[in-house]
Amino acid sequence: MNDLDEKDRLLLGALRADARMSLIELTRHVGLSRSAVHERIRRLEANGVIAGYTVKLGTERERPGVEALIAIGFQPGRNCDHIVPHLSGIPNVVTCWSLAGPTDLMLLVECGSNAELDTIRRQIATTPGIATVQTHVSLRTHFDRR
Repeated sequence: MNDLDEKDRLLLGALRADARMSLIELTRHVGLSRSAVHERIRRLEANGVIAGYTVKLGTERERPGVEALIAIGFQPGRNCDHIVPHLSGIPNVVTCWSLAGPTDLMLLVECGSNAELDTIRRQIATTPGIATVQTHVSLRTHFDRR
């Protein structure tokens, strides 16, 4: 995103705030013509800067009952190529980040209960190549800019 200009950044900020903003609203926000804004959006999508559009759930009752971060350490000689394919098959694992440092992977897990989280955690812990699993249950979300 280093080669983005100020208009691109304004456009991305507006879309992040409201991805359903109309093209006319975007033109007013960015200060460009409709065709220029449309072309910028097309270019940002084609270059992978905009990877997609999604729905963000707003109220607690629409969010999963339990969110947890699970920190994973690999067994010696193992890497993401060995582990990630196993984890990608677990639907409750909604995000998987590779990290530098003592933790090799960090997972965001969403599920309906602590009992379900325990089952998912056990499934992760028994994945071949995983040495350590630490679970951190989220108590409250103060803000989320995703």
